[in-house]
Amino acid sequence: MNLSKHIIIACLLILFLPATSCSKWLDVNTDPENPTLEDAEYQLLLANMQFYVNGATQIGAWRATMGMGDWTRYFDGDIYWKISFWCPDIWTSVAPYQWFFVGAGPNINEMYSKAIEAGQYHYAAAAKFIYAYGFMAMTDIFGEIPFTEAFGDDSAPAYDNGKTIYVGCLEALDEAIDLFQMSVDSSLPSLSEGDSWNNGDLNKWLKLCYLMKARWCNKLSKKAQGSYIEGKYDKTTILECLEKAMKSNSENTIIDHVDGNSTTLDHLWGMPVDQSPMFSSCGMNAGYMVTKMLYDNLTNFDGLGVEDPRADRIIPWAYSLKTDSSPSEIKWNGNWRRSLGVDMGSAINSQGGPLRAAYADGRFYISSDNADRLGDTVYVECTSSSKGYLANEDLLYRRGSVYGSEESGSFYTRVSSPTYIGTYSEACFIKAEVLFNSGDAQGAFTAYKQGIEASIDLMNEKLKVWVSEDPDLNSCPSFTPISDEDKENFLTNGIGTASSLTLGRIMTQKRLAMMFSLEIWNDMRRYDFDSDIFLGWDIPAYHDASSDAQTAVPLGKQLRRFRHSFLEYEYNTDNLQAIGYDVDGADMSYVSSNGIACWNVKPDAWTINVWWDSPKD
Repeated sequence: MNLSKHIIIACLLILFLPATSCSKWLDVNTDPENPTLEDAEYQLLLANMQFYVNGATQIGAWRATMGMGDWTRYFDGDIYWKISFWCPDIWTSVAPYQWFFVGAGPNINEMYSKAIEAGQYHYAAAAKFIYAYGFMAMTDIFGEIPFTEAFGDDSAPAYDNGKTIYVGCLEALDEAIDLFQMSVDSSLPSLSEGDSWNNGDLNKWLKLCYLMKARWCNKLSKKAQGSYIEGKYDKTTILECLEKAMKSNSENTIIDHVDGNSTTLDHLWGMPVDQSPMFSSCGMNAGYMVTKMLYDNLTNFDGLGVEDPRADRIIPWAYSLKTDSSPSEIKWNGNWRRSLGVDMGSAINSQGGPLRAAYADGRFYISSDNADRLGDTVYVECTSSSKGYLANEDLLYRRGSVYGSEESGSFYTRVSSPTYIGTYSEACFIKAEVLFNSGDAQGAFTAYKQGIEASIDLMNEKLKVWVSEDPDLNSCPSFTPISDEDKENFLTNGIGTASSLTLGRIMTQKRLAMMFSLEIWNDMRRYDFDSDIFLGWDIPAYHDASSDAQTAVPLGKQLRRFRHSFLEYEYNTDNLQAIGYDVDGADMSYVSSNGIACWNVKPDAWTINVWWDSPKD
């Protein structure tokens, strides 16, 4: 059973329940023609929870990624352009919060309890995993949240501090590992009936659990050494878990999204349930562009002079009627030209750019009286299309359906781009980081190289699917599968050697392999946005020219969390205020201009470290 069928079955249920901190506003009337949560069988709840927890993490990751330097948007392009120069907006916070606390969360305890009562421990294990996975993402994003009282009967649940949430997630993950290894009566519904991620493959589930345990333990790198269950940095456990995690791409957990047009829509936003969240967030929308930082890291990694074979697939391309190869810095392939990267360290934002190109009379052009902007046609947006949802003939985006205006989109943001929940590549990079920090450069380099190769091979798997489904796409460099020669040349000449390995090379290659993951932001916080570790990184120049940006993230501080959703400080103000006494940096005396007395509404609350992003216990 594929993803689409799993989700369609799950979404036939009406699964709204009052979620945390929302004071009855999510209550709905009982519909006698639809099953209620109490009536729903546990195997029908899993795919729904998987859909929404993935949406929460992916949407949160997209918004965080916009602030981490790889992507930007056209000038004045709403909250996503603003966060790219560290001017976050309160609306940045709402969607990931709702997708977890409203979409996924209310079903977790019900599914777990029903599965335990029935003796179907594998469904109970999946429920515990999603519980841990979702809450870990929420504490990564927001810091302190309702946890022990979440999804209960209280419409105003108390908050928990970061340590309680973090250790609680690790405990839940350990329980999931135990439950996945328990025997289950073969007469009970198989895990494959409801599982849209791993199709019931217990080996993959266990590999995923151990990868997440290694990831989360490694995230405690600022803490004192000790046992992870006490909230300490536990290198031994990290390496032990990696030995039990993925050993090849065949053991990855991947959501293989579908370019269909399902009539089954999610019950929060009304979007088809089969498409990639990155398509909904970015790919189907206008004006997202790669930055010079991402462009340089893909085309000339750390100055080694060899282009990454993933570059053509990530950096967008546009079709052009020109046949020459000018200007010289632009890469051409026949009539296709590749985007350049927006230099966020320049004055481009202060000069009103970049602007989105228009198209007419067979050419892209900039409609502006500003002479500084007329060259912005060199930036190709990553918009793509679909055969299903948008009823296009292929995945290429065309301005006004005009042939000759094709744009390729980007590998990670198409309608059927895969979501990589857990991969062998990530396991390699975690191992490389731990070994490098332990002084084992050779072991670190081996893992580092394996991680890069696994990422290239994984990308190639999907490229081959796209061109097999539509051979005409093979003429566009963004879809052409990577050759063995290009891969081997890069691995031999473009990534350095064991003797020249740096932590910066490891962490920058990790972010290229894990594009649009919360782990990019998590890693940057762990290493305090160090430009020696995140190659090409710097705070965007426009941040220093924007008073709003400096109000949200004052000079000398960093984007360390999202402020809590306004749903919390409007409906659960007392509990949100109370947790502030446990939060280093919270201004407990702050009162907003409209009279809300709460530390979290202070404009620079975005800069407060979450619990794991601090050496304090």
